[in-house]
Amino acid sequence: MCEGCSTKARDGAIARRQFMRLAAAGAGAGLLAGTPAAASGKARALMLSCMDYRLVDDFVRFMEDKGLHDAYDHVTLAGASLGAISDRFAAWRSTFWSHLDVAIQLHHIEEVIVLDHRDCGAYKLALGEEAVDTPDKETLVHTEMMRTFALAVKQRHPELAVRGWLMALDGTSEEVRLA
Repeated sequence: MCEGCSTKARDGAIARRQFMRLAAAGAGAGLLAGTPAAASGKARALMLSCMDYRLVDDFVRFMEDKGLHDAYDHVTLAGASLGAISDRFAAWRSTFWSHLDVAIQLHHIEEVIVLDHRDCGAYKLALGEEAVDTPDKETLVHTEMMRTFALAVKQRHPELAVRGWLMALDGTSEEVRLA
C-alpha cells in the first residue's frame, strides 16, 4: 500500500470516529435537554434482565412466550433488580432510571418486567456468597430485591405495572409475587 493511501485510510477512520462521538453527544444532549422526540410504534414493556451470557437466549424466549415479540425495550444490568437499586452499583442505578424514562417517553411502555436469575455472580459480589448459598436463601434475597425494585418503580411511575420472575439456569422461571 502506498504511503499516501495509508494516511488517507487513517484520516478517514479518525473522521468517522469523530463524527460518531459528535453524533452520540448530540443525541444525548437532545435527550437531556428534554427535546421532544418521536419514535414509531409502541413497546408494551421494558424488560430488565441480568447480563449473564448463559441466559441471553432464555430471556428472549421468555419474552416470546409472553407474547412480546418485538414489543419490548431491553435493559441489561448485572444483577437485574439488584443492579438497578443497589448502592454498590450507583452508576447503574442512575442509568436504569434514565433508560426507563426514555422508554416511557419514546415508546409509551405500560409495564416493567424484571428477570433475575439463580446463581447470579452480581448477587454474590454485592451481598456475599453466603447470602445466596442455598436455594431458599437465594429465593428470599431475589424476592426482597425485586420487591424493593418494584416499589421504587411504582413510586416514580405509579401508572406502570411491575412483574418479576426468577429464572433457573435451565431457562425455567417462577413468577415472584411483588406486592
